[in-house]
Amino acid sequence: MVEPSAWTRTIAADPQHSHRYAARWRRLAAEGHDLHGEARMLDAMAARGSRILDAGCGTGRVGGHLATRGHTVVGVDVDPALVEYAKADFPDATWLVGDLALLDLPGSGISEPFDLIFAAGNVLGFLAPSTRVPTLENLRNHLAENGRVVLSYGAGRGYPFEEFFADLTTAGLTLDLALATWELRPFTEQSDFLVAIARR
Repeated sequence: MVEPSAWTRTIAADPQHSHRYAARWRRLAAEGHDLHGEARMLDAMAARGSRILDAGCGTGRVGGHLATRGHTVVGVDVDPALVEYAKADFPDATWLVGDLALLDLPGSGISEPFDLIFAAGNVLGFLAPSTRVPTLENLRNHLAENGRVVLSYGAGRGYPFEEFFADLTTAGLTLDLALATWELRPFTEQSDFLVAIARR
């Protein structure tokens, strides 16, 4: 057992929260909104047919799109309801229920490491403080030798960026690039969002 994340506590208090969240993304897609900004950047970073781990996959919005681009995608999320949406909407990827702080995909029969691992949205901002470094260590342990990890979240979620940068180092990851948006804007001290690219 690990300290529950903010997301886990939210759905325990309000089981319909997950369904409203999924409905919002489906509505935005139906209205024609561009929901693939993250996926475009990640796709550009990955060789064709890469193995990609969507850490905190939610409804599979990003990882599912990458699967349509020819990548082998595995998604993991702590929320069973969201994983069911991912399975329904993106059947070409593999979707699993699991806590990133306890991530052990070889134990689930997925032994090959990943060329690219990402956590989009605010996955890191939902992590319980005691699980932050273990989660980063788990992501590192699932990376291929030359693999990279891309992690994003917004300010104001109780996880100051400077603490995150220190946790990266503690977890054995090296920061290569910090961006302020998925459109490659540079990160500055005034940035209210972070997209961090790191390696083992």
